[in-house]
Amino acid sequence: MDMLVEEKRKHTRMDSLNLVSYVCVDENNQMLSQGMGRTLNVTEGGILLETHAPIEPQHIVLVTVGLKDDLVDIKGKVAHNTKGEGGEFNAGIEFIETDASALRILKDFIVAFKKQQYTSKGHK
Repeated sequence: MDMLVEEKRKHTRMDSLNLVSYVCVDENNQMLSQGMGRTLNVTEGGILLETHAPIEPQHIVLVTVGLKDDLVDIKGKVAHNTKGEGGEFNAGIEFIETDASALRILKDFIVAFKKQQYTSKGHK
């Protein structure tokens, strides 16, 4: 049975394995939790973050992502949560309040990643 799935993404998703640190805060910017995780993919609009603990949907997430030699601080909110088969948690984080320098670094990373993927598939 074929099922049509509506694509809701505005940006191309690039698979990525970047380590990140994150801090969860409430509406008053009070720190609730912090941890480390990794991005499973990244777009200009958000990341899929794998963590060892769930990130609550009502929390604001302050993510520090290492892209190449740059660190990018980005504020986001949880768009969706799932629990993986291995016990890990995956949170789709939608970026909010992304500044121009962070956006530039993300765009540069996505372009470089596309080139890497293209080359790794045997294209020169």
